[in-house]
Amino acid sequence: MALKATIFKARLQIADMDRDYYGEHLLTLARHPSETDERMMIRLLAFAHNASEQLEFTRGLSSEDEADLWQHSLSGEIETWIEVGVPAEDRVRKACGRAQKVIVYAYGQRTAPVWWEKMQSACARFDNLQVYFLPADVCAALAALAQRNMEFSVTIQDGHLWIADDRQNIEVLPQRWK
Repeated sequence: MALKATIFKARLQIADMDRDYYGEHLLTLARHPSETDERMMIRLLAFAHNASEQLEFTRGLSSEDEADLWQHSLSGEIETWIEVGVPAEDRVRKACGRAQKVIVYAYGQRTAPVWWEKMQSACARFDNLQVYFLPADVCAALAALAQRNMEFSVTIQDGHLWIADDRQNIEVLPQRWK
């Protein structure tokens, strides 16, 4: 019998002073049976970092043709394609060809640096690609926040993200690799 996705609910109040974006989002996240809390929370962080009314979660791990998050224009073109983890080179190349902007949030203290060392020269030609790295301690702190019902206040200023709930406040400074 196939395992079903676990449903999580999140309320984000976002104050992004870098982009002058302020909004509240009620989100439903489906965590794939093979997905960890860490990866799911990084998807939530990626949403907060790029929040807009049109940004949406996709089927993610369940689909090879979709990003983890994306944003479409009113005419249907993909404006933003967001990947979480260390995607294969062909997946990054395909995303850069289909979307106006592609963002990768890499994590994994051992795997991400090795992945980027291999990908760096292949990705140099993509002007529409941004790559961020999230350190292991930040990822672990985010994973510890995972609950079936979550409510966060997210403040973004000068590239720093502060994610707070009623128990704690985590500062995230994604390292920009590209």
